[in-house]
Amino acid sequence: MHMKTKITGHDLIALGYRQGKWMKEAIAHINDNALEGEALTTYLEQFKSPDPIALHHKPIEFSINIKAENELEEDNVSKVINSMQTLMKTPTLVDGAIMPDACPTGPDGTIPVGGVAVAQSAIHPGMHSSDICCSVMLTDFGKADPKAILDAAHANTHFGPGGRDRNSQFRFPKALLEAFEDNVLLNDKEMVKIARSHLGTQGDGNHFLFVGRSKKTGNTMMVTHHGSRGPGARLYKKGMQIAERFRRDLSPDTKKQNAWIPFDTEEGQQYWSALQTMRQWTKTNHEVIHNAVAETLDIEIEDRYWNEHNFVFRDGDLFYHAKGATPLDPKFMPDIMGPRLIPLNMAEPVLIVEGATTKTNLGFAPHGAGRNVSRTQHRNSKTGSVMQIFKEETRGLDVRFFSKEIDITELPSAYKNAKAVRAQMEDYGLGQVIDEVMPYGCIMAGDWQKNAPWKIRREKRRRHRR
Repeated sequence: MHMKTKITGHDLIALGYRQGKWMKEAIAHINDNALEGEALTTYLEQFKSPDPIALHHKPIEFSINIKAENELEEDNVSKVINSMQTLMKTPTLVDGAIMPDACPTGPDGTIPVGGVAVAQSAIHPGMHSSDICCSVMLTDFGKADPKAILDAAHANTHFGPGGRDRNSQFRFPKALLEAFEDNVLLNDKEMVKIARSHLGTQGDGNHFLFVGRSKKTGNTMMVTHHGSRGPGARLYKKGMQIAERFRRDLSPDTKKQNAWIPFDTEEGQQYWSALQTMRQWTKTNHEVIHNAVAETLDIEIEDRYWNEHNFVFRDGDLFYHAKGATPLDPKFMPDIMGPRLIPLNMAEPVLIVEGATTKTNLGFAPHGAGRNVSRTQHRNSKTGSVMQIFKEETRGLDVRFFSKEIDITELPSAYKNAKAVRAQMEDYGLGQVIDEVMPYGCIMAGDWQKNAPWKIRREKRRRHRR
């Protein structure tokens, strides 16, 4: 008796269907029901892939809230605008803007730091980057001594790689743990372990702990700047993997860094929920450090507010991806606590701002001063000893590096001119300064890699071989 050949996945691929989760169930159904001919064609119709979504023929128009003040900045601004033009061909995007602190990062078509990209019904993990919810928090400690605040902060904070050991970890809130456990993207042992150990840590790079006095009241204020650390980086990686699967199916011409997760899918809902939990973790990450300082000195907190500048903000079916842009519009922050914070550099005040949404700012302001050149370029441009450069640029300030190694790529000269950024904020209607936290001192990670354990071990091995 002749047996009918069973349909396999290879057969379906040969017929022009894309491999996917649907295949296993479809193959079983086809073979169980011995479908062939017209019956097979009719059944498979539902699995036909839609035509790929094409890039916009022309870049969607975006607002340019930046101008070059010198020749160096002309090159920077040109690169930023060119990258934004490529980015704005991404099919989901409907609007965009760049801020005065904008600087390029990554290959052409990558959202610049200081960029805002508005997508319809889509979340682009590459447009908020791995430092999800990078943010700033301010606590007003009244008439406390700034040095006492900085000393207490130094004793309680943690900079550099990795997390805290078990003996120095902060209590992980029960509600936050439950939120991790309720989300498929966050509920794995390693993720929760890192979330516990990284709570109360600030990382490295441009993250800081700043102490100063309010220009308006004279009160001592502490400002911290950091994001979601290890947990955020892990979520970002998962998000990019999900987005890449959608990109291959939906829009292969879209650049990999601009892949998206459709919001109306199960994956989109899970990722959006995970972002909100990561936001809460990051806010808690700031709070435990600030509260520890208050407890150490047994002083009362007079006021507190915070805002993120590296996140995705939702308004209906529009998703505003702010890569280093500060939300002005209250609709973007469900737990609005006060005005917004814009740090410039360690020798300049942290600006306290508020402002209205306009057609050109899209409800955002810059997140800081930004850079004109890379860290390497800045380092190579310096002459003289590191200590000499440090003393000149931080005169009168109590500036500390947690690793005890100076990082000259975080000194004031590494950043754009603060006065120019403030002037452009005024010119383009990007928020009004209502107070300033005048600098007393700050703590940063510093060049922790200089004496990193792995470097010391490597040097020992070299000496041993010699």
